[in-house]
Amino acid sequence: MAFPADTGSSYDLDKQVGFRLRLAMQKHTDIFFKNMDLGLTQAQFATMARLRTTGACSQNQLGRSVGLDTASMVGVIRRLKARKLISIAKNKEDRRRVIIDLTAAGHMLIGNAIEMGTRANEQTLAPLTATQRKQLISLLSLLVASEDDAPEE
Repeated sequence: MAFPADTGSSYDLDKQVGFRLRLAMQKHTDIFFKNMDLGLTQAQFATMARLRTTGACSQNQLGRSVGLDTASMVGVIRRLKARKLISIAKNKEDRRRVIIDLTAAGHMLIGNAIEMGTRANEQTLAPLTATQRKQLISLLSLLVASEDDAPEE
C-alpha cells in the first residue's frame, strides 16, 4: 500500500545539517579517492598527516586527535604497520602504552599524499570564495568542538 506524500509537513530534509554534511562528505570522499592513488584511506591519511606534524605520540592521543574511536584506530594502525609506514614502540615511562611514529617510508609517502590531499581539498572547495572557505572551516570547527572547548552561554 502506497502512502500519499505528506506535502503539509514542515520537515525539509534538504535543510537538515546532517543530510547536507553527509552529501558534502560523499562528494569529498569521491574527489579524495580520485586524487589519492597511494592506497590510503581517509583515516590512514589523517593519521599519517597528524604524525607528520606532531611527531611520535601515543596511540590513544593519536586516535583522539584524528577523531577515531579505539577500535577504528587499532585497525588503521595495524594496516599502516603492515605496510611499514609506521613504527610502534613501548612507552619508556609506561610500558602499557605504545608510541606510534612514521617510518622513513611513511615520511616519504605522506609527503606525496599531502600533495594529493591538498588537490582534493581544493577541488572540493572550488565552488567557494576564499572568505566562504574560511567561514566553512570555522563553522565546522565550532560544530566538532568538544564540550570542554565550547563557549559558555
